[in-house]
Order: sequence, then structure tokens, then C-alpha cells
Amino acid sequence: MARPVALLLLTSVLTLPTACHRASTEQPRRDPAPRPALKPAPPTPLSEKKDELGSNTNWDPQWDAVIERDLPPDMLSAQAARAVRIYCPRFVQESEADKRAFWAYTFQALAAAEAGLDPTSDVHHTQAAVNRIDPVTHRRTHQEGLLQLKYEDAERYNCPFDWQHDRTLPAKSPDRTILQPDKNLACGIRIMQNQIITKHEPLVVRDSYWATLQPGTRGYRVFAKQMANVPAACGLHTRRAARRR
Repeated sequence: MARPVALLLLTSVLTLPTACHRASTEQPRRDPAPRPALKPAPPTPLSEKKDELGSNTNWDPQWDAVIERDLPPDMLSAQAARAVRIYCPRFVQESEADKRAFWAYTFQALAAAEAGLDPTSDVHHTQAAVNRIDPVTHRRTHQEGLLQLKYEDAERYNCPFDWQHDRTLPAKSPDRTILQPDKNLACGIRIMQNQIITKHEPLVVRDSYWATLQPGTRGYRVFAKQMANVPAACGLHTRRAARRR
């Protein structure tokens, strides 16, 4: 009777390392990262006007969520607060959701000033400063989409534009990557991040990528008017009301 017992003990010893090894190689389960809290941004004056007119080219509220989810953490930082103080004095004290809503509104205002909120806008400017050859398309530069961007931005800012895919499509085809709102807005966020985080510049500055953010220009006056409905949490209207007293 001793022999079967000894055999059983030997088998248990031989299988023990394998069981331990199997347990050690199992990866612990990780909970998915929590999604950021999102808040809808108010409509800009142009969006309100287009709603009144029943326009079919207007800001889609779903684009707010696209922007808010794509924001990198440094766009919610104290450095960002200093950059946007002109339009959001309370940015540093705001909740994360309110900060994200401010940026969603700002990009909506920028799209209103740049493209009239039309995601398929395609413009060729003839001014010498911008009327040049795009190194990606090898054609005259066009400014396209909600934020009036260029194919060369794919190289400069790692934007998700695919000229080889787009080159055979009609100029205003919504299937073109540069005209797809999520890709156009994602590129705009990277350009804005470069301005206010990498270059340590404010939202409104003379060398901004966008002429509509350059003070003293006609385009900036259009942008400033579109910032009239900035979210209440920013405290902008409270500060202005206090100054009038």
C-alpha cells in the first residue's frame, strides 16, 4: 500500500511548479480608464442664427463630445488657464467638465469664424503669405473643413489626414479625411496645444496659426463676436457686469 501513496506524492510535487508558473504568468485584470465627464457647450451666435433659419450646415452638438474626449491633459492645466484668461477668467477654478466644455465652445466659435460652421468648406486664398504649394499635395494650398486646415498639417502636427485616399474624391466630398469633423477637430486641438502649451503663447496672439485668433484683424473681430456665449462657469459675463457698475 505504500507504493501508490509514494507515487501520488511524487506526482503532486512534479505538477506543483507547473501550477505555480501558470499562476505567475497570468496578467492582473485592469479596469478601463474612466471616461471624462462631459458637458454640452452653449451654441455660438452663428449657430443660434442658423437654427432660426433652418440651415443644414450647422454645428452638431456631438462634435462637443469629440473635442472634449480628445483634449490632452495639459489643455486643462494652469498653463492653459493663463492662455485663455481673456475669455475664461475662472478656468483654473473650474471643474474638469467645465474646462472641457469651454474648449468645445472655443472650437465651435473658431469654426464659426473660419468656416461658417460648414464642415465641407474649401477655400483658396490668394494672399502671398498663404498662396503657395502644399508640400503634401504639390498643389496650391487650400484651407479646408471646420477649422480651415491644410494637408501639410499631417506632417507638421501629425494630423490624421490621408491625401492618397482623398486625392481621387470630389473637392467637397464628406468622405475626404480632411473634411471629416472628428479628424479636422482633432488636428485643430494639436495645433492649439502647440500654440499654448509648447510655445507658451496665449489663445489670442499675432503669430497664431489662425488669422481669426490674431488681434487687430477682421477675422479676429468675427471670432470675438462668436465668443459672446462662452459658458457661464468661465465668469466672463460676471466680470464684465461688475466693471459696468
